[in-house]
Amino acid sequence: MASLICGSIAYDTIMSFEGRFAEQILPEQIHILNVAFLVPSMRREFGGCAGNIAYNLKLLNGDPIIMATVGGDAGPYFDQLNKYGINMDFVREIPEAFTAQAMITTDRDNNQITAFHPGAMSASHQNNVTSAVSALEASPLNIALGIVAPDGRDGMMMHAKQFVDAKVPFIFDPGQGLPMFDSKDLSAFIEQASYIAVNDYEGEMLSLKTGMPLAEIAKHVKALIVTKGIQGSEIYTDGQKIHIPVVPVEKPIDPTGCGDAFRAGLLYGIENQFDMETTGKLGSLMGAIKIAAQGPQNHTPSFEMIQELYRKAFHSDFA
Repeated sequence: MASLICGSIAYDTIMSFEGRFAEQILPEQIHILNVAFLVPSMRREFGGCAGNIAYNLKLLNGDPIIMATVGGDAGPYFDQLNKYGINMDFVREIPEAFTAQAMITTDRDNNQITAFHPGAMSASHQNNVTSAVSALEASPLNIALGIVAPDGRDGMMMHAKQFVDAKVPFIFDPGQGLPMFDSKDLSAFIEQASYIAVNDYEGEMLSLKTGMPLAEIAKHVKALIVTKGIQGSEIYTDGQKIHIPVVPVEKPIDPTGCGDAFRAGLLYGIENQFDMETTGKLGSLMGAIKIAAQGPQNHTPSFEMIQELYRKAFHSDFA
């Protein structure tokens, strides 16, 4: 069984600002904002929600299948995915476009400012979930679960409907794409999805736009997962709210991609029919493993190491 991961593939240019954004931005002058940040270190990483989620799910011995669109500059990214044996059968190349690009600046408190060029991601609606599910129906990679992660607007809307048509449960993960949708769009996603995953800011925005408190949104899905940074996460399911503690990290290095690592844990747990508390704890651990490494795809724990770290953090086994 496999998970179909619909979302972006992107290159991340990550820069580190040694100060604090809050000390450089004057609230009373926000209407004429003109700031520059000296960034002594800069690096280019493989990123994008689909790529990051697939990478982390592969670390868990899962079977991720990516559905995404890339540009003519995607050669190095193809090499990366091939290196880890990640299925790319449904990655579409748009030769005349750039692969999506994120320019991320992180300050000393791990706050981030990001500029994003969608590039080929805007053509994600050319991919078809129903066709992919049908093509793999009789194979060992039969799709049991999906995720609609940040991608082109039309693609996200189409893929959600196609998952429903194919009778495949999926996680709706609007992420930074949430502002693209109005209340009607978001209400449709809520009705279509089996699970919703947001961070606390996105959760507030989702609630504000739909006019529904989180507890009400949760009634429409099997589980609503809200990550809250160092405060851990909360899972609304079966009329209750489960608190998932954060896994302590001795030396946090880079938060980029932590949410995607968390979502890989969700996919693995749901696909393997873990209870939601165990699933959330695995997501929390995957985020902690990621934050201790630079970049979204540079941590390389073995599956056995992940099992041991889970046992150490929660005094139980997940598998």
